[in-house]
Amino acid sequence: MTTFLRVSLAALLLVFGLAGGAGYFAWWTLETPVNATDNATLVFSVESGESLHSVTKRLEHDKLVRWAQGAYYLARWQGLGVQAGEFELAQAMSARQILAVLDHGQPILHRLHFAEGLTMLEVAQAVHATGLTTAEQFLAACQDQEYLRSHGVNATSAEGYLFPETYFFPRIPRQNPYPILDAMFERFNATLRDISLSVNGTNVHETVILASLVEKETAIAAERPRVAGVYATRLQRGMLLQCDPTIIYGLGQAFDGNLTRAHLRDPGNPYNTYVHPGLPPGPICSPGKAALVAAARPEKHDYLYFVARPDGSHQFSRTLTEHNNAVIKYQRRGRPFPASRSVH
Repeated sequence: MTTFLRVSLAALLLVFGLAGGAGYFAWWTLETPVNATDNATLVFSVESGESLHSVTKRLEHDKLVRWAQGAYYLARWQGLGVQAGEFELAQAMSARQILAVLDHGQPILHRLHFAEGLTMLEVAQAVHATGLTTAEQFLAACQDQEYLRSHGVNATSAEGYLFPETYFFPRIPRQNPYPILDAMFERFNATLRDISLSVNGTNVHETVILASLVEKETAIAAERPRVAGVYATRLQRGMLLQCDPTIIYGLGQAFDGNLTRAHLRDPGNPYNTYVHPGLPPGPICSPGKAALVAAARPEKHDYLYFVARPDGSHQFSRTLTEHNNAVIKYQRRGRPFPASRSVH
C-alpha cells in the first residue's frame, strides 16, 4: 500500500469516526435525560405566539435539555411545534419526550370551583385568586353587552348566569376572561335545555331572578320548590315579596351583617322588596340547577309566609297569624327584629 493510499484511508476513517462520534453525541444529547434520577417536576410556561427557537433556548437555560439547537432541529425534523400553556417537565425526561409534551401534551389545568349562591363580585374575586385573570377584567367582561347578547343573556350583566360548577382551565394567554365566561354560559345554557327552558325565552331572565332568591333563602333541596311557590303566589296576588336577601344584595359592601328597620323602609334601595313590588331588578346571585328547576316549576300551594328554624329548615304558614306565631316561636326570642330569612 502506497503512502498516499495509507493517508487517504486514515483520513476516511477519521471522517467516519468523527461522523460517528458526532452522531453518537447528537443521540446522547437528545435521547438521554439531563438527569435520569431526578423525577422532580417544574412548571415550564410557553407564551402565546412564542417561537420554537425561543422555547428550546429556554429549555437549555432551565437545564431540561443539553443542546438547544439540537432540540430545535429535532422538533423541526419530526414536525413538532409548541402550544401555549403551562407544562410539567422534569430533568428525567429526554429532549424527545419534552418536545412531544410541548407539542401535543395536556397543559396544566387550574381548578375553579364555584358554589351555588355566589354573587358576580364573589366569583370575580375567586377567579382573581387563581391568577387566571383579574377581578377587574372579569367584571368588565361580565358587563360586555354585545358579548352577553351573543350568549343569549338578556340582561345588563352576567349576574345570575355564572353557573356554579367545578371548571378546569389551562393558563389563559393575556389573562383573557372570556374563555372562563364561555364555559360558564355553555354550562348555564345546557342546564336550561335540561329543564326545558328556551335559552332565548322571554321568561328566562325572570326565572333566573326568582331562582336566585330561592338559592339565597334555603340550602335544603326539598324546600326549594315550596319557597319558589311562596314567591310565585305572592307575585300572582300582587303582594310584596319581602325577601331579606334582596335588600342585603342591594346594600352591597355597605351591609355590616345587621339588617335594620331603616333598611326595610329604604326606597332608595332598588332591591328592597319590602318597598318595591314585583321581582327585584335583577338576580342577586348565581343559582344552581335545583333552584332553577324550582323557579321554573314552583310548587302549587297556598303558603304565603315562611320563617327559618334554628336547624336551617323553614316553617311555612298560610296566614299572617300563623306566621307571626312561628316568628315568635323560632326567631324573636332574645333576637332583634327583623329576623333573617323570613317572609312577612
